[in-house]
Amino acid sequence: MDKIKWIQNTMPKTTDSSLKVMDLSEVKKARDFHQTIPGYEPTPLADLGNMASYLGLKDLYVKDESYRFGLNAFKVLGGSFAMARYIAQKTNRDVSELDFETLTSDELRKEFGQATFFTATDGNHGRGVAWAANRLKQKAVVYMPKGSTQTRLDNIKAEGATATIEEVNYDECVRMAAAAAAKTPNGVVVQDTAWEGYEEIPAWIMQGYGTMAMEASEQLQALGTNCPTHVFVQAGVGSLAGAVQGYFANKYPDNPPTVIVVEADVAACLYKGAVAGDGKEYFVDGDMQTIMAGLACGEPNTISWDILKNHVSIFVAAPDWVAAKAMRMLSAPIKGDPQVVSGESGAAPFGVLAEIMVNPELAALKELLKLNETSKVLLFSTEGDTDPERYKEIVWDGKQYI
Repeated sequence: MDKIKWIQNTMPKTTDSSLKVMDLSEVKKARDFHQTIPGYEPTPLADLGNMASYLGLKDLYVKDESYRFGLNAFKVLGGSFAMARYIAQKTNRDVSELDFETLTSDELRKEFGQATFFTATDGNHGRGVAWAANRLKQKAVVYMPKGSTQTRLDNIKAEGATATIEEVNYDECVRMAAAAAAKTPNGVVVQDTAWEGYEEIPAWIMQGYGTMAMEASEQLQALGTNCPTHVFVQAGVGSLAGAVQGYFANKYPDNPPTVIVVEADVAACLYKGAVAGDGKEYFVDGDMQTIMAGLACGEPNTISWDILKNHVSIFVAAPDWVAAKAMRMLSAPIKGDPQVVSGESGAAPFGVLAEIMVNPELAALKELLKLNETSKVLLFSTEGDTDPERYKEIVWDGKQYI
């Protein structure tokens, strides 16, 4: 059985210029916009008090994104806000002037015209972009890496997008989307990874993800927990992780939570950078076959990487069995706790936390992180059963991944 790998962050600090992307005022703009979308409501924060006691923690909270706009994942928060900001920019407005009703009006459509939004995805981000484009009366084209499931492809097509599964990995699909957009009149890349020369839209997407972190913070405060002691968050390119880390670093600058970033071990580009320790970006290539499809990304988001290397405590590379076990634990909670239907990428951070608390081989990490009966831990289950058949194979049939 493959083991969990971890490394403490010893990378040199930068000027931290990217932290301002997640300034609380920017996150509030995103939250205000999302609140104008019909059907908006904060997703539940599952209080797993009995699981916390079992693991030896004080509190354990899981933000359950399976309820987000009926799309079963958080990603729509980023794509929808980025599109809103793009249209605002092109029509010489501030995004605060454009609620969802205005954005979807015939008047604005005539003023803005028709754009085609291109993206690459394992499923959740593309579905969110397709959903938002459909409601904004725009076009969407989605490229999916090989290994993507028919279910996820069908979900994207159901939102009116043009979508295909390609014979290349995620990072190559990103390049395909960028190339296609460049050749298309009014073509726009809406990608949650940044590279040199492409950073504005990814920053907007990260701000959109900030809505989830802001909701969680408010929900914790309502439960009497101002600031969690620890936050475990998953990473593919790192956009979500950078958004969550950035939000809490801005919210609690004097006493921020300890943040642990969890990646799929076959696509652990952030972990690879932390091992190198020089602060540079490192890539992972190849097929990156993992059940954690949402984390199968090998090239870091440059904005997020800057935030993460300045603030994250530990980087973890987790094998598939960790996510599979976590899915089963969350689906069959200790009596009295709510059930969380969590997909492969959504469950991974909980799986790592549980192993740290009970696995003697990770005792040194548990001690380093000071995870104990005083710890108040926050996690994000970023997706539900977005691939229902695989979810059943793992949770019902007990399919093993070692």
